[in-house]
Amino acid sequence: MSTDDPIDRSGLRPRYWETTPLDKMTRKEWEALCDGCGKCCMNKLEDEDTGEVVLTRVACRLFDDTTCRCAQYDIRHQFVPECITLTARNLQGHLYWMPETCAYKLLNEGKPLYDWHPLISGDAQSVHDAGISMQSRTVPEFEVSDDDWEDHLIEEPGT
Repeated sequence: MSTDDPIDRSGLRPRYWETTPLDKMTRKEWEALCDGCGKCCMNKLEDEDTGEVVLTRVACRLFDDTTCRCAQYDIRHQFVPECITLTARNLQGHLYWMPETCAYKLLNEGKPLYDWHPLISGDAQSVHDAGISMQSRTVPEFEVSDDDWEDHLIEEPGT
């Protein structure tokens, strides 16, 4: 695996995601499923009548547009209490808003990971090179009024 990967993917069982159910993965295995696209850190809008969720390019205040990572991941709840800590136990309740390319969602649906996923490619940069991530595509939420989020709707990259 790439040495500049902010997620520790060392020492993982080969292709563990193909044989291990999500609820049986270790914490390290679970965390390694994150591809680093940053889509989950984008603010979304949900239609109250239909339940449809649309993606905006308005990023969480802690999102680093250059690295596609949370600038304060380990202590993010101190700044953003509503930030989700995704687990196998709460996954079902969050699938409706999760990115279509997300490994957690794909595996839950019995689908394979994409070739650009760092677990497949061995390179954390591959998600950016494939045009899947939100790298250099966002505006920070503190620069956009909540009322103007609709002006920043986007199609999910990579879908």
